[in-house]
Amino acid sequence: MEYYDTELYLLKAELCKTFADPKRLMIIEELRNGEKSVGELAERLSVPHAVASRHLAILRERGAVRARRDGTSVFYSLSDPRIGEACQLVHQALLGLMERNRELAEKVIRS
Repeated sequence: MEYYDTELYLLKAELCKTFADPKRLMIIEELRNGEKSVGELAERLSVPHAVASRHLAILRERGAVRARRDGTSVFYSLSDPRIGEACQLVHQALLGLMERNRELAEKVIRS
């Protein structure tokens, strides 16, 4: 029987919950390209500054991003580039699933 560290899996599940919001996933995607201010992220995502700040606070509390203050601006970056890579892998897997489902739907329709 294989041993599973239950506490580690609980922590992993909590981290996954952090990414269970489309806006937070978009923020992660933006930060894959480098550090950005709250204002830049709000503009890129077409959301109010307060909404971007709220999502960034969640990501920061969970350790996914880090903040750097420069004067009155706060800049964010990924705490570990593997976070962006993991989200990109999930994105690619989803696109693959969608393609397979599309092909299956087309076969059913043609039948």
